[in-house]
Amino acid sequence: MALRQIRIQGDPVLEKVCKEVKEVTPRTLELIGDMLDTMYEANGVGLAAPQVGILKRIVVIDVTGEDPIVMINPKLVESSGEQTGYEGCLSVPGVSGKVTRPDYVKAVYCNEQMELKEIEGTELLARAICHELEHLDGHMYTEKVIGELVDNSELKEESEPE
Repeated sequence: MALRQIRIQGDPVLEKVCKEVKEVTPRTLELIGDMLDTMYEANGVGLAAPQVGILKRIVVIDVTGEDPIVMINPKLVESSGEQTGYEGCLSVPGVSGKVTRPDYVKAVYCNEQMELKEIEGTELLARAICHELEHLDGHMYTEKVIGELVDNSELKEESEPE
């Protein structure tokens, strides 16, 4: 697999709506592998295809570092509750912003064999699913930030014990 260049906010590809995947080809599988490699190399918990310049409805998520989820043509079908916390994005390096998201979500998607699957998530997984699915419709978390973006080094200083 190969590392792909992560597109940075301001790149027009991040503002476009992605197309549905009709079939999984060897190129699709290569893209998924590259996305996982790119996400892990960048220490991310999620990556959407437009973040590597590909306008397809594919996201990869791994909130544990050892359990990757590949979602093709994902759709959010249920959400409830509320959580507010700092969120970052590989396409907006070095900064984070406070965002309110659902605390519980349910989504349907296809796996690499185009089998229909369902996933439920809370807390970080719910946040990651919402964040990545928004990328597929040309939206970024910065549209939802409460207040100002903050430098990530400032957040580390706040969370370090004295």
